[in-house]
Amino acid sequence: MAEPEPTPGTWGTCSFCGVAVPAGATKCPICGADEPVAAGAIGQASKPVRRRIRLTATLRTLIVIAVAVGLTYTLIAAVLSGPPVVADPLTTAGTYTLAPGNFTVISGNITGGDYVQGNYTAVSPPGIEVSVAVYNSSEWSWFTNGTGSPGVQWNNTPDAQGAIIFAAPYTDTYYFVITNPLPATSGITLEVYVATTYESNVAEDGGI
Repeated sequence: MAEPEPTPGTWGTCSFCGVAVPAGATKCPICGADEPVAAGAIGQASKPVRRRIRLTATLRTLIVIAVAVGLTYTLIAAVLSGPPVVADPLTTAGTYTLAPGNFTVISGNITGGDYVQGNYTAVSPPGIEVSVAVYNSSEWSWFTNGTGSPGVQWNNTPDAQGAIIFAAPYTDTYYFVITNPLPATSGITLEVYVATTYESNVAEDGGI
């Protein structure tokens, strides 16, 4: 049975890449191949052309399926893995080199009721006393500007090693200042190892 005549204005098919070609076009707008197959006339095209059109249609379908499967896998993997875990700036460990009279600071936000615990040790020279103090945001401003007499939220009795245990009374940015208390004239540089961990006061099940 002869195939019906194409309706005027109906798109045809490219004989090379198999994409739809606008009605009346003499070339494929995608690959530039000449003589597109008119709509409804694919059955009258040569066998190689029909085979090529079927092959490209199959390939396009497989590509669409592969993309859909890939997107589905990515979405499912993202849901199962949960949100990314970002290390809290108050969970850290490292060795700091401090010139005499100088300090280093570890800072971060703490939610009221949460706490930071850790430890410090004078590495070199061993036995040198280390000073540790915790300031809130206002006290830190006074400390760095050299104005007023800033209080402290917590401080240690200087020692060569010890524990850091600080519970935040309210939500704020807190600054853990580790100082080499030796005078500049001593010329003794201190290496101190400090490790801290941010701990939430809220249990995983939502209890306190």
